[in-house]
Amino acid sequence: MGFREQASCVRRIVGIVLAVLLIGGVAVAVAAGRDSKDKSTATKTVRGVIGSEKAEFFADPDVVKALAAKGLTVKAETSGSWAMDQLPLKGYDFAFPGSKAPADELQRRSAVKGGPLRPFYSPLVVVAHRAAAQVLADNGLAAPSGKSSGRLLMGPYLRAARSDRTWQQLKGAGKHAELTGTVFITSTDPVSSNSGALYLAAASYVADGGRVAADDAAIDRTAPLLKKLIQVQGAQQTSSDAPFRDFISGVGNPLVLVYESQVASLLTQRQDAGDLVLLYPDTTVSSDHTLVPLTGTGRRLGELLSTDPRLRELAVRHGFRPQGAAAEFTAATADHTDYIDQKLTGVRQAPVPTAKVLRAMARRTRG
Repeated sequence: MGFREQASCVRRIVGIVLAVLLIGGVAVAVAAGRDSKDKSTATKTVRGVIGSEKAEFFADPDVVKALAAKGLTVKAETSGSWAMDQLPLKGYDFAFPGSKAPADELQRRSAVKGGPLRPFYSPLVVVAHRAAAQVLADNGLAAPSGKSSGRLLMGPYLRAARSDRTWQQLKGAGKHAELTGTVFITSTDPVSSNSGALYLAAASYVADGGRVAADDAAIDRTAPLLKKLIQVQGAQQTSSDAPFRDFISGVGNPLVLVYESQVASLLTQRQDAGDLVLLYPDTTVSSDHTLVPLTGTGRRLGELLSTDPRLRELAVRHGFRPQGAAAEFTAATADHTDYIDQKLTGVRQAPVPTAKVLRAMARRTRG
């Protein structure tokens, strides 16, 4: 082999070696970059099932960011609160129904010590279009406390429901063509949905003279009325989100049962409330959103939602009242007191029956 041929061969070998080294260097650099990225933004995925009323909260980019800063990424699926115990929860880290009764049932399936956590709550309310609210007030079924708020008087309302009162029978309703047919409140399906079940709890408590249903005899006493409240509605949703959105868009029934958090969230995020009037039932039930930890990671999420200042601030932005921190909710809704009753003045909380009794009540409304 001559000098030129030998030199050419050496150059080819050196070129190959350099190329291999370069490719190897790039691969190492990419891997190192990935490792660095993973170490700086790594989060642990927390799987859970939640009531749909909390879906917007967990989907909020600011909530996602706040949780990621604490090392967690939440992957949540929605379900009716009273249907969660029918789900195969193996592989889930938490379940987050809208009240204590279904949470107590779910807790029996959890081996995690410490019990459920209740980071925030929201009372049940009724939204009404202004014309409907005025007609109710003129006929003794509601008491206005301002242009956009008031009380729904549960006793008179339930008496009207028992006698199948129609809008046409109420004075003043003839001025409003949209107010026709039986007077009723749209609620969710009490068999599967939290707000629908709690509606029955409040109604049965008032209808039975302020007694909490505890046995079959108590269920029998109010079953005919509760059946009317539900069956007059026809098909029901399993989530309060759809009826509320229909209401805001101007379609559907003029009276809809929702969570206060849905209205507060609308207001604090500066969305148009239209002619909405917020009626607080004078006897209602607060929905204690109760997280049941199924793993240690699920418990960490519940503790963060309960104690982390940023996450509490975001919960308030979505309309929820943090447990034990009235001042935070008061500050956030200070510009909306024409709608929001910050102190729930004159609103009585109805005790909720056991899950077994409430399920029996819900089934009775179906047949």
